Amino acid sequence: MAVDPKKVPQITLNNGDKVPCIGMGTFGSDRFTAEQVSNAVAGAIRAGYRMFDCAACYGNEDLIGKVFKQAFDEGVVERKELYIMTKVWNDMHRNVEKSCLKSIADLQCDYIDLFFIHWPFPNYHAPHCGVDSRNPDSKPFSVAEFMDTYRQIEALVKKGLVRHIGISNMTIPKLEAVIDKFEIQPVACEMELHPCFQQQELFDYLVAHKIQPIGFMPLGSPQRPERDMEATDIADMQLPEFKAIAEAHGCHPAIICLKWAMQRGQIPIPFSIHEMEYTSNLESTITEPLTDDEMKVIATLEKNNRLVKGQVFLWPGATDWHDLWDEDGVIVDCPDAK
Repeated sequence: MAVDPKKVPQITLNNGDKVPCIGMGTFGSDRFTAEQVSNAVAGAIRAGYRMFDCAACYGNEDLIGKVFKQAFDEGVVERKELYIMTKVWNDMHRNVEKSCLKSIADLQCDYIDLFFIHWPFPNYHAPHCGVDSRNPDSKPFSVAEFMDTYRQIEALVKKGLVRHIGISNMTIPKLEAVIDKFEIQPVACEMELHPCFQQQELFDYLVAHKIQPIGFMPLGSPQRPERDMEATDIADMQLPEFKAIAEAHGCHPAIICLKWAMQRGQIPIPFSIHEMEYTSNLESTITEPLTDDEMKVIATLEKNNRLVKGQVFLWPGATDWHDLWDEDGVIVDCPDAK
């Protein structure tokens, strides 16, 4: 059953534009084929989704573009009704316009609504590589390098190729190093957010700076790539407190994850190839909300359970994946930090 897109609540960005309070992710390349992902996008458009989170490195933008084009041609949706997000991958930080133009061509969408810097450094790794893979040319975060990439996206905004700028996988120390250098302010930051990894301090920082948090892996991503799985990881939806709330609402725990995310103020971008699941995810925006007490219970479930560690982005000399996330409040090994 489709959901009327007009009934899906909206969030206002810092430039006044309104966007849906939920989107659909398209990262599934480790578990599903590009055809399965694009077929899910086709179904999701008809189910009522109007926001889609894409990325060049997912390897499926060309097939998703065919889906978008068909939906436009058949009058299912107009281009202006979709909010299409994509990202510049790490190997294209010096060629951002080329990356953007390829995504626009692949997605057949004329312009990008929100263009993210996927990771804040140009540390490239090949698709489907193992968790122990390392690129000897990888480097720690550099303010100058990051701002060079960001300036290129600002130029794309001025050219009309991109409407809004996004950042992703950032930390407060990295943001502090660049926050006063933007000519065009970012409207959103994409980050890992789920009940057992709430990133409250970073979340509050973004809200204070009027940057919209967008949460990937909002369900705790039980189908994430095996390279990102560790024995100590916690399954959010299996916690007894979570199961109890889901039982009280007569729904799957995934729906509780999404309701929590939206009521907290972030935009979740769940992914599924199954029509029943992605339709239910969208329906969660218009069904019974969580109570204040239920929200308080979920707030206690923070476990600092980061699932995407990012080991493949480590540079020579880095200790381990914790160095990527500046956990001591300073940017690790940054050559030009304040």
